[in-house]
Amino acid sequence: MNEQILFYFIIGGVILLTIGFIISVFNKIIFLKNNVEKSFANIDVVLKQRADEIPNLIAVVKESKDYEAKTLEQLTKLRAQYYNASSTDEKVNVTNQLDKSLKSFMLVAENYPILRANNNFIAFQQRITQLEDIIADRREFFNDSVNLYNIGIQEFPNLIMAKLFSFKQKQMLQVTDNEKKYDGVKF
Repeated sequence: MNEQILFYFIIGGVILLTIGFIISVFNKIIFLKNNVEKSFANIDVVLKQRADEIPNLIAVVKESKDYEAKTLEQLTKLRAQYYNASSTDEKVNVTNQLDKSLKSFMLVAENYPILRANNNFIAFQQRITQLEDIIADRREFFNDSVNLYNIGIQEFPNLIMAKLFSFKQKQMLQVTDNEKKYDGVKF
């Protein structure tokens, strides 16, 4: 009888340890997922501020007779997509596209001397530069959070739990080629 009770205690202990382990792994993945959401919420505020500047950009550029209508339409479309995005992944994807379009527009604007001399456009460039600096700081934290989450759902045995509960990899905010480019110091 004592051997039977000991056997049930051992089986019960193994079951409790297994359940505890599963709960621990699940909670770790949830922690990492929530950390990604929190870090995106921090950057989302600044991304919205930048998106809110796009109508101002369009108004300033339209004052100039020569402008890139296609680029402005693309920026407007991406701004609308950003505000209509329902998930973090969608917003990250649109943000990456918006970064490229905005950088492209700024490069094109350099070809229009009238636009470059416009005080409103200069003020807009300064505002965007300030926002981009803040975004760069927060992007680093967000990408670190995404990296930890992605590693967390790929590690064994976490990957079993991640597949079981359909946890998917998250996309990082990308650094554009222009941000990576270094032309050296110019005098």
